[in-house]
Amino acid sequence: MGHTHTSTETKLAKADAVCAQKGLSLTPLRKRVLELLLEAGGPVKAYDLLAALKPDGSAQPPTIYRALDFLTQAGLAHRVEALNAYLACVHGHGDEIAELFICETCGKVREQHAPALPDHTPEGFQIARSVLEHYGRCAQCSKA
Repeated sequence: MGHTHTSTETKLAKADAVCAQKGLSLTPLRKRVLELLLEAGGPVKAYDLLAALKPDGSAQPPTIYRALDFLTQAGLAHRVEALNAYLACVHGHGDEIAELFICETCGKVREQHAPALPDHTPEGFQIARSVLEHYGRCAQCSKA
């Protein structure tokens, strides 16, 4: 269990560094939301995060959504559209894009990085972030 804690602490420290580099502020609430995502190790719905935060105070849904918006815009989390859930991501992508493989049977999500796609961007459009979602069955569910 101690290993996971150290790993989470290391990832939070990296998130702090990413924010500092981008001139962003990782407030205690944003950091706590990221910590909950990291500890979950998979996609988490906003209302589950809200429930986990309730003991700490009276966190309201807009508070959680603002924190999640910040984390996704900072590149520290991805929104898994199909599941309406969020996934921590503190390793950074550089010129790569996040590729999410979502098992429709068990709900597990695996993230990999892919080279940036060829540029088919409309003239003048600036991409802030890209996430590709693939749906199907993971290796374990395919065997079953």
